[in-house]
Amino acid sequence: MAQLRKPPGGRDARIMLLAQCVDRTGSGVWAAASVLYFTYVCGMDARQLGVLLGVGAAAGIAGSPLAGRAAERLPVRWLLIGCHLLRIGTMGLLLVVDDFATLLPAVALTCLAERAAKTLEMLFATRIAGERRGTYQALFRSVANAGYALGAGIAAIGLAMGTTNAYRVLIVANALSFALAAVLVWRTREPAGRGLVAAASGEEPAAAPGAAPAAAPSPWRDRGYLLFVALDMPLNLDDSILNVGLPLWLVHHTGAPHAVVPVFLILNTVLVVLLQLRVSARAQGPRGAAAAVGWYGLTLLGCCLLTALATGGGPWTASLALLAAAMLVTLAELMRSVSSWELAVVLAPPGAQASYLGVAGMAQSVQKSVGPLLLTGVVMTAGPAGWLALGAATVGLGALQRRASLRRLAALAGPAAEPSPRVGAAVG
Repeated sequence: MAQLRKPPGGRDARIMLLAQCVDRTGSGVWAAASVLYFTYVCGMDARQLGVLLGVGAAAGIAGSPLAGRAAERLPVRWLLIGCHLLRIGTMGLLLVVDDFATLLPAVALTCLAERAAKTLEMLFATRIAGERRGTYQALFRSVANAGYALGAGIAAIGLAMGTTNAYRVLIVANALSFALAAVLVWRTREPAGRGLVAAASGEEPAAAPGAAPAAAPSPWRDRGYLLFVALDMPLNLDDSILNVGLPLWLVHHTGAPHAVVPVFLILNTVLVVLLQLRVSARAQGPRGAAAAVGWYGLTLLGCCLLTALATGGGPWTASLALLAAAMLVTLAELMRSVSSWELAVVLAPPGAQASYLGVAGMAQSVQKSVGPLLLTGVVMTAGPAGWLALGAATVGLGALQRRASLRRLAALAGPAAEPSPRVGAAVG
């Protein structure tokens, strides 16, 4: 609570954290109700629903780099407000249309704007929090999970009623959360810097008289950074394991009662709120973040071992094993949420963080699209051996990511004997 009262970034950070909490509360409402709404109110079959969600996920992948590119040229605040307003419009469209052809672009725009908003929030926080961005990220994770939990609780009331009007009230509640978030963002001040992590004096340094501005490097031509992003994609699998892998494995391969499934999410929410700050404190700075990537792989390996051991187990044995696996995958999530963000910032050149962070933001979006298919089509098909192979592969990828990150950090810090304050902030 003390950190929430005085977060890194001061007044603007407090307002943005509140805006993010409001946004995630509305998102929690919609996440809990959307599939049922499209099924029972809009009358979609399983094939149409799969296409709808797949197109939305693909649009979300594009949202991150588009937002990063735009943030190099336009104010972050107004771009973020624009994303919230776009989502208000698409939510409003859902109230008046129910045919598949119209819902498809509406859902795609919603997902694109949602992913773009997350990237812009990340950039905003990186600029105002500076070197304490890890602490801000931990605070954000805590308030976001609390918001999601509150939103799911609100959705449960509407779902219990089950009427068309109840579903529409939930849509309106989600739209109102975007409106309030937009108002809160409007009350903040534009963070210093343009494509920078943070300006040392609150303003960008002036260019030399007559000198042409240096062209910002493109992340799409930076092989070292693209390697980081490519490795970061499978190192986000904790999300799919928690939400898809563990529930399906419990239902189809163990004797544990189905009532254990919602406990996974409750346990995850509680642990994130309670432990995110403490775990983040151990992953501060570039080298701490690189070390956390290695621990992420080992922790996920433990989760996969417990999941494999739960196979064929009775109610108590399987339940305890899978609950322990859920705790380990949550611990991995806590480490990944900070280390991934920190490395995305410090591995980028100091003059182009906005576009680089936009590309880095694709990792989570791609994982959300491909992760469930990987688990259901490959890992779970192979049985317990599939889980063991996944854990071993994650350990190897984590070690490779750690080594590559440390090598790139050394390369970024090496050329300058006396780094400027701005570059110092970029490489920790």
